[in-house]
Amino acid sequence: MKILLIQPAKPERALGGEDFSIFEPLALEYLAAGVAPDHDVRILDMRLDHDLDSHLRDFRPDVVGITSYTVHVNTVNRLFQQIKAFNPEICTVVGGHHATVSPEDFYTPSIDLIIGGEGVFPFREVMLRLEKNLALSEIPGAACLENGAILLHQGDQDLDLNIFPLPRRDLTAAYRQSYFSEWMRPLASIRTSKGCHFRCQFCALWKLTGGRYLTRKPERIIEELGTIQEDYVFFADDESLLDTARMGALAGLIQESGIRKRFFLYGRSDTISHHPDLLEKWKKVGLERVFVGLEFMRDADLKTVRKGSTVENNEKAVQILKGLDIDIWPMFMIRPEFDRKDFTDLRKYCLGLNLDFIGFSVLTPLPGTDLYNDVKDQLISSSYDYFDFFHTLLPTKLPLNDFYQELASLFKRSRSLKSQIRLMRKYRLRELPSLFRAYGELMKRLKTLAQDYPVSLSSWRK
Repeated sequence: MKILLIQPAKPERALGGEDFSIFEPLALEYLAAGVAPDHDVRILDMRLDHDLDSHLRDFRPDVVGITSYTVHVNTVNRLFQQIKAFNPEICTVVGGHHATVSPEDFYTPSIDLIIGGEGVFPFREVMLRLEKNLALSEIPGAACLENGAILLHQGDQDLDLNIFPLPRRDLTAAYRQSYFSEWMRPLASIRTSKGCHFRCQFCALWKLTGGRYLTRKPERIIEELGTIQEDYVFFADDESLLDTARMGALAGLIQESGIRKRFFLYGRSDTISHHPDLLEKWKKVGLERVFVGLEFMRDADLKTVRKGSTVENNEKAVQILKGLDIDIWPMFMIRPEFDRKDFTDLRKYCLGLNLDFIGFSVLTPLPGTDLYNDVKDQLISSSYDYFDFFHTLLPTKLPLNDFYQELASLFKRSRSLKSQIRLMRKYRLRELPSLFRAYGELMKRLKTLAQDYPVSLSSWRK
């Protein structure tokens, strides 16, 4: 059979996303690796290639599968309508995070099958049954919906990540030079774990594994790293450093193997602050950058979202990483309740940290999270196009226009000129024009983001 797997682009109204980073579609590469080798599988990355019609005409797929985060829901539903209009006989399959936490948003006539959770083995079973004309409804965990579609969710709590096939990176060969995160390009991705022990209010990832932290054996990771051509490698984990003993062993194996890569991974501030020796070991084997969710500058705010860490841990982690000359990608959250003083205090706090790069996101109640369940009756917009971590979905204390003016000011004034120059030096000279354009567009959109809401909300106060 001919199988077309699609990574959708963000909706036009959404902010951020592929404007600043495009990670390889690892989930689709895993799906492709899981099906029988006699199937003809292609991957279309619509963040880089928007011409779906040409691929449908030229490839004539029997099956089309699309993955989806929450921000992609409307886009994905429109794509499936387009696919069914081209050929109603194509079997349409949706999977990914949003299909797992809110599958009902895909109960449409254009979608034949919804797969929740890890899709590699269920998708393999689906392809096998389609090939043999067997009923999909007889797959363990399958449920028949009123519109005739099938919902398939087998659960992820007891997954063994070590039995998964290595992803089919050959199927994204045409795109690989375009995968990046800021100056790190071309950038490959690898998954070494899934899940998290912590219970952050704004996160649903820990729920998918029932609070378990699932890991791959270091030896299996070394095997995969040996197949990756790119110098830069991103660890696409929910959290990479939780199992410190395993990560120490992995660093040791990387050193023994002679693998030379420049790594980028996620790490909690409490893990970093309590295990500086682990970060030092990883620095020696190529760790170049760490994403750290600092979230807030006050312990009270961290406690409200059940972060499980402290401002003291945050500041110690920053100092450890700076001392090791490891780049830091810190992320702060902006609560809708912030007033002008909160914005001013956060700007001063960030300047005091003396960081080259700082990210800010608006606290977003994503479906599947405890936060969403707590505040869903308060949402000022239900459009999934706005679930981009910039559009506020909750009422703001400041008028919306003022809120976004303050947020734009944070991006512009939270780092010293010296820090900004240090950041620019990480880029190749030829990359700077596109960086300036993307940053300029971000600032322009932030300042006018209030216009995306109904006029009745633009000057609304909580």
